[in-house]
Amino acid sequence: MPGEAIVNCYPETFVPQEGGWYSVGIHPWYVASSITGKDISSKRFSDNFLSLLRHPRVLAVGEAGLDKLANAPMSMQLEIFAFQARLSMELDKPLVIHLVKAVDELLKMRGALRPSNPWIIHGFRGKAALAEEYLKHGFYLSFGEKYQADALRAVPLDHLFIETDESPLPVTGLYEQAAAVRGVSLGELSEAIRGNISKVFFKQ
Repeated sequence: MPGEAIVNCYPETFVPQEGGWYSVGIHPWYVASSITGKDISSKRFSDNFLSLLRHPRVLAVGEAGLDKLANAPMSMQLEIFAFQARLSMELDKPLVIHLVKAVDELLKMRGALRPSNPWIIHGFRGKAALAEEYLKHGFYLSFGEKYQADALRAVPLDHLFIETDESPLPVTGLYEQAAAVRGVSLGELSEAIRGNISKVFFKQ
């Protein structure tokens, strides 16, 4: 399907290939190295990043995020996350989010920014109650190879994505597993996620 493989890239390493689809963002693990010696409040920094995000093969901003296990101070992570979130809102492109142990900070940021563009939690592994909390705030949830079955079942099909991330399994295998967990046919699951991809990433 179009957009089935969307590759996450860092700004420094983004080299688009013909026919590829991408997201570009500053990951919280690499915040410090990405902005060392740079003024993110400067027009030059913003314009350079915007030029990457405006590339026609870039469908999303990310992975952006907040991670309390990362080396960068949370204050720095929050600043970079807000910067990327605002650009995603300006461009009306979805924001792909890496999140570790920072749920309250993320929800507070979403409440402050009040985005109308989709925000997607990448590699969700939390419990069903956390999934329902995110859904209440309008997030989409993307599941990889490892997840809690009750959480996967708690997500409405119209807010669900399946991803390979670093899994060696092909995406078709992950679709088959997810369909079995949810008790639906592979065709029903695939059609729903295809619709989500079209709606969120291609605005169709």
